[in-house]
Amino acid sequence: MTLPREKTRRIFVGGVQVGGGAPVTVQSMTNTLTTDIKATRAQIAALEKAGCDIARISIPDEESLAAFAEIKKHAGIPVIADIHFDYRLAVGAIIAGADCIRINPGNIGSRDKVKKVARTAIDYNVPIRVGVNMGSVKRSVLSRFGKDRVGALVETAREQVMILEDFGLDAIKVSLKSSDVLETVSAYRLFSRISDRPLHLGVTEAGTMFSGAIRSAAGIGILLEEGIGDTIRVSLSADPVKEIVAGKVLLECLGLKKEGIRVISCPTCARANADVGQIAAALEDSLSGIKRHMSVAVMGCIVNGPGEARDADIGVACDKKGAMLFMRGKPVKRIKNSEIIKTITDEIEKEFKE
Repeated sequence: MTLPREKTRRIFVGGVQVGGGAPVTVQSMTNTLTTDIKATRAQIAALEKAGCDIARISIPDEESLAAFAEIKKHAGIPVIADIHFDYRLAVGAIIAGADCIRINPGNIGSRDKVKKVARTAIDYNVPIRVGVNMGSVKRSVLSRFGKDRVGALVETAREQVMILEDFGLDAIKVSLKSSDVLETVSAYRLFSRISDRPLHLGVTEAGTMFSGAIRSAAGIGILLEEGIGDTIRVSLSADPVKEIVAGKVLLECLGLKKEGIRVISCPTCARANADVGQIAAALEDSLSGIKRHMSVAVMGCIVNGPGEARDADIGVACDKKGAMLFMRGKPVKRIKNSEIIKTITDEIEKEFKE
């Protein structure tokens, strides 16, 4: 089943198309100090290896801008510069080679300053993401809309987009985020009815690895299922690589990305004959760099184990004597529980070489 997609305008972030019917992309943001060039380059490389399509870097000051120029030279994926308050940093980032910049025009300053950013973006053919969060909505707008917080968020985004349009910029994408999932969903729904700008989906300040992934999956998943959204970020207070893993799993669940290893594992009970959770987690880590779409099953007992293992491309069903390895629906050989991770990894790697 293929989910319908709303038709939005097409922009390019570096060589990656966003909107216009392109596949939904997955983003993350570095959490190293941008001035630590070595650490930031390493984190971008790790994100790329995990399957990140676009990375974002914060530029809070001139020192970070200087570092950004060096970081960008070595990045293997498009890089967005995240700017607040100082329009000169936005202009500098564009000149330094940013593939896109993320700003909130409301905190950049006067219209003249926003105009300078927009004109530079046009000159360098660089798109701008209008990033509006509930926390950045002006009090005057909130007062005007009263209890309608969603309306205030959407109106803020609409006004900010119009400012950039007035200055001649067309390459624009938009995000409207709240830490409240239902507010976020409602805001994106409403904005998608009044604009065909490509949308960056996310639930801001979603939380820790566990709760944040759930909130993000709920909010982003609802919107994607409705055909809304062109690029996503699962915002987590965790290693940014985990954001990419979560994002890829979400897209795979919805049939929007046929890429990467899907590890299927049972929830375990008293019948479990192996540490299924540890084995499954280790396999996810060791196979995370594989782009080919495959399913791997790790099942702890013989109740559902053989059936699930047969349905997967490769899998194991554990019993009291060890585990039976299945490949493409057929039992292949018996192995020890301690051999499961290495055996599955070796078999998959061997398949790629053949």
